[in-house]
Amino acid sequence: MAVVLLPAVLAAEAGGQKRFELDAATVGDALRQLPVQNLLFDESGHLRRLINVFVDGIDVRGGRLLDEELQADSEVRVVGAVAGG
Repeated sequence: MAVVLLPAVLAAEAGGQKRFELDAATVGDALRQLPVQNLLFDESGHLRRLINVFVDGIDVRGGRLLDEELQADSEVRVVGAVAGG
């Protein structure tokens, strides 16, 4: 099972749970199983602009992020980007 880790801000919206063990074939499948999926995806089903995703320590924002295949021992880390000026 893949492990998905949420930052504290999102975990607070998931009842305080930061770690989820999920049976998912792709990054998109895993993220859509989370109780905070409405905060990760916009109304069109696209990942929100300020959400960064790392799989096994590798930034997978570019290319086919949601279609990235997961291994049984993959670790998916969701990180909110910091923006401002």
